[in-house]
Amino acid sequence: MKAAVLRHGNIVVDDVGEVPVLPGHVLLETIACGICGSDLHARKFGHDLVEAAKATDFKLFMFDPDADIVMGHEFSGRIVEVGAGVEHLSVGTEVVAHPVALPGGSLAAVGYSNRFPGAFAQRLLVHGSGVIPIPSGVDACTAALTEPIAVGIHAVDRSRAAEFRSAVVLGCGPVGLAVIAALKLRGVPLIVASDFSPARRTRALALGAHIVVDPSSAEPIQAWRSGGGSGRTTLFDAVGVPGMLEQAIIAAPSHSEILIVGLCMQPDTFRPAIAINKELQLTFVLGWTPAEFKVALEAIADGSIDAASLITGEVGLDGVATAFDDLASPQDHVKILVRPNQ
Repeated sequence: MKAAVLRHGNIVVDDVGEVPVLPGHVLLETIACGICGSDLHARKFGHDLVEAAKATDFKLFMFDPDADIVMGHEFSGRIVEVGAGVEHLSVGTEVVAHPVALPGGSLAAVGYSNRFPGAFAQRLLVHGSGVIPIPSGVDACTAALTEPIAVGIHAVDRSRAAEFRSAVVLGCGPVGLAVIAALKLRGVPLIVASDFSPARRTRALALGAHIVVDPSSAEPIQAWRSGGGSGRTTLFDAVGVPGMLEQAIIAAPSHSEILIVGLCMQPDTFRPAIAINKELQLTFVLGWTPAEFKVALEAIADGSIDAASLITGEVGLDGVATAFDDLASPQDHVKILVRPNQ
């Protein structure tokens, strides 16, 4: 089958071997798959991801960055074959799925595994326990955003934004926009968003932000105060670059919390004394739970979250390399979908 392969830092289209259908697993024909920020990181910082995984025994990033890998973990697909023991799923059903395989009971992250290709391939294998049929009437391409929306829901649910009744989201890329959508879903009454890109600020408003600012000309916390914010709040660092956490610590009102959801791959520093003086709470978040994944799909299906507004482009396998380059310096793009079978 054809796939977009990460090979020594380059994205190339090549033939890769089919994965045999294991008991308890389901073979999917890929309908659509989003390009995630962590895919961009894996291309540029693959060795660093693996080193961090080994340091924490985090099995989801245990791959060989010097060997071929087919990424793609936020996807929708159509069932083409079910393995032995899978009785609740039928061939032809359009689904989303947890990007996980369980060969021999061990965990493998589909899309971050040298053995199990992700959805930048024409077909992929996932464990049947995490496969969920797409509700009737829901576009399968839009449903592919279930995974990134679940990331936003997880971040919000780990926060105290609902208790504080406000939030400030720093960065309106895919993660920041998913956080904004989740804050709206959870009924947070004051959501301030900050980004340099006018297009992304417009999307933030569409997804539920009440106030948006350009950080080159306005301070997000001042906008929060002008909008009625007082006391403490939750700041979401969805930027993930060195220096951003220090900026958030300096800006945060006393007794606030900072949720770090953007993945910063470089070493970073901040001054603990400032956070101590303010008694700030720092929380680092990752991924989602199966329950949050299900909530994300339900919110997309019932229209509570307009996931389709995140999609800014589609490419076939031949366009993946260019799409990676475009997303490395984004201005207009938010989420580009890969359509391997188009």
